[in-house]
Amino acid sequence: DDIFIVIDPGNYSVTYNLFGYENHLSPDDHFANLKRLIQAVAGKAHRVSVIMPSLYGGRQHRRVVRESLDCAVALQELQTMGVRNIITFDAHDPRVQNAVPLLSFDNAMPTYQVLKSLLKKNPEISFDKEKFIVVSPDEGAMNRNMYFSSVLGCNLGMFYKRRDYTRVVNGRNPIVAHEYLGDSVEGKTVFIADDIIASGESMLEVAGNLKERGAARIIANATFPLFTSGLKKFDQAVADGKLDYVVGTNLTYRQPELLTRDWYVDVDVSKYAAYFVVALNHDMSVSSIIDPIKKIEALLAKRG
Repeated sequence: DDIFIVIDPGNYSVTYNLFGYENHLSPDDHFANLKRLIQAVAGKAHRVSVIMPSLYGGRQHRRVVRESLDCAVALQELQTMGVRNIITFDAHDPRVQNAVPLLSFDNAMPTYQVLKSLLKKNPEISFDKEKFIVVSPDEGAMNRNMYFSSVLGCNLGMFYKRRDYTRVVNGRNPIVAHEYLGDSVEGKTVFIADDIIASGESMLEVAGNLKERGAARIIANATFPLFTSGLKKFDQAVADGKLDYVVGTNLTYRQPELLTRDWYVDVDVSKYAAYFVVALNHDMSVSSIIDPIKKIEALLAKRG
């Protein structure tokens, strides 16, 4: 039989007791459990496929100085253990698959599901160039924002980060400023897409900057809404009119408090993930599943 293992390395809600202390599972713990499951199968499965929506170590995708390449090594480990397919979503940099060029590795984007939820939330929204613009929060998110702007037929702007490379704060060079490049956003609905909202500071700074430039409405989108620094700053930003709402997905664990917020829209991507399971189990091509352009065109055509 085919074995499909679903793992969320970012699910810190899973706990265990150690010496009287309640500990939360880290991504390392989840990955170790994944390897234990593969060992337990003991090579008896027809195929082992791993569905890992949030790629383990995916943010450490390249070496600049002396960083460890956790994601690359993890993928090589899984290949060595006999994993045949890896399915992930919105990888921070899908080029990590270069570490395992002979392994079936598919990176899917929930673009269609996000647009469908966006239209459900705001049926009246116009994607006209004079009323709507897509803005990338940084240079690393350009590809996903270019895709949104291309399928919607609207303009694209971007921010780039100026950093202080003389200092390291919380493991990174602090951002000095966000600089905007692109058309005027005055009076327009602005859509900002990124893969992760971690602390959310960059997203809020970008949203505030756009609001100062006269944006009428600001919608943020993140495939993985982690909110590692809590929700208070986003509550305040919405109350101050700097942000309208955030569109996230259920591809990773979301804190229960987030799901109660009026400004948060949760996109269900489980059906999309299920398509991959069915296709792989029946030895079908997943190419049409990965590229949702026809479904997006049908969605926009139906809307008129």
